[in-house]
Amino acid sequence: MGRSSLTSGGKGLSFPFPSDSRCGARLARTGAEVRQVFHSGTQTLIERWVALPRVGGLPARADLEPMRFGSLVPQLFSADRTARGATFRLAGAWIEALHGRRMAGVAMLDLWAPDSHALVHAALGQAVREARPVVMVAEADPLRGLLEIVIAPLRTSDGRTDRLIGLYQPVLKQERLREPIGPLTARVSMGVGVSNRPALALAAVDGRRIA
Repeated sequence: MGRSSLTSGGKGLSFPFPSDSRCGARLARTGAEVRQVFHSGTQTLIERWVALPRVGGLPARADLEPMRFGSLVPQLFSADRTARGATFRLAGAWIEALHGRRMAGVAMLDLWAPDSHALVHAALGQAVREARPVVMVAEADPLRGLLEIVIAPLRTSDGRTDRLIGLYQPVLKQERLREPIGPLTARVSMGVGVSNRPALALAAVDGRRIA
């Protein structure tokens, strides 16, 4: 059992990360301990990423085969980490239908409500800085339930560490929306497992200290 960190409302918590994968992004308190359980789709991406060989804490993009995700392929995306956050390279058909647009070249922050930008930017930075997956839990109208968005860092062939693989996972059964969703609103972000690199002592987003 590893440990995960949780960021919510500017406060950080650390808690055990269970290895079982039950459906739903639930946060259940037992005394002072917080346990989180992800949807099985989210857990699949995390487990595939963890199983990859790695150098310097990060697996190589070439070692990840998206088509092996089967029915989850329409929910996958890849992105490049940028100073502003991240920019989509590719996205599955379900993600593009959800946002009502082609995703290549779209800045990730453009999909989120302004008051979620700091949390999303911090989550993207954490994934690359700590070389581990991060899960963001979000909601958006008219989506009925929560949406888990997991991001995990990858190393490119030239040694850069700015590539991300990700997955959109609705907690409820996927629904056929008649119109694209509105802006995403972040509720919580969680680093999964043990950091593979020493965490920075100080980090900032838009001039605000976040760690």
